[in-house]
Amino acid sequence: MNIKILDEERVDDRQLQLTVRAASVGPEELRIRVLLPHRWSERGTRTWPLLSLYHGGLDDCTSWTERTDVAELSRDDDVVVLMPDGGRYGGYTNWRRGGPRWQTYLVRDLFELAAERYAAAPVRAAAGVSGGGYGALLGAASHPGTFRYAASLSGPCTIRTPLAAATLLTATGIAGKVDPFGMWGVPLVHDRYWRSCDPLSLAAGLRGTGLYVASGLTGRPGPFDPPGRWSAANLAEPVVRSTIGPFLRRLRRLGIPVTTHLYRDGAHDWPSWQRGLHRVWPRLMASLMVRTDGVRR
Repeated sequence: MNIKILDEERVDDRQLQLTVRAASVGPEELRIRVLLPHRWSERGTRTWPLLSLYHGGLDDCTSWTERTDVAELSRDDDVVVLMPDGGRYGGYTNWRRGGPRWQTYLVRDLFELAAERYAAAPVRAAAGVSGGGYGALLGAASHPGTFRYAASLSGPCTIRTPLAAATLLTATGIAGKVDPFGMWGVPLVHDRYWRSCDPLSLAAGLRGTGLYVASGLTGRPGPFDPPGRWSAANLAEPVVRSTIGPFLRRLRRLGIPVTTHLYRDGAHDWPSWQRGLHRVWPRLMASLMVRTDGVRR
């Protein structure tokens, strides 16, 4: 196995938190939150579908369980849910030169761990918010046939438009304190590498994968968002929305179906993504052949 487990802590009757180190990412310690089915047992003989949930920039493996009701939502579903640390600002990709290989870690290494330790089956889906939504689409597009479903909530569908590239370079370099040029190279100069990390450019690899894309238009708090101070993170929402049109046009030309939820107002934050999780959950479970009453089909 390519992951070394340093610690395993039981959070509650279904939740575990692992501390690991992986050669694909480097020497840093990473955490993984795991949600196990009620009927999972160390002595069991059956296998379980696997759902990976990816967080966005400056969040971590605990964000899904602390900011959404995914633990309660998944209570009756026979599925293993992995929520890994995914790197700060612009993780989810294999770096161009000398950096972490996030896609290798998330798609290959984590599946090996889940299969060996939690009896996960090669029946997989992925969903993510913000940069994690990009990671879900990229993982599915660059590994055709690996995921039955990929869902992006407020995640960029392409990184190669001028607005998206400028926003990502700024966010990774200034807010995330990560070298964006080490990640993808210089735009235009290293365009071949940017294409290799771009869901739109790799869209043909999504054939046969169920797809869900959601985003707001304005970034303004919506009617269901809690009152509070406006956040600069909300500027990401219209940027994300600008990447969806080109992505959908490419999918249409390829004859690849996609489900969308494109709304007007809604903050680039967890209250919006909590609602989005509930919208997409039945589709994720159906793709894994799990009914919401927990009976596997």
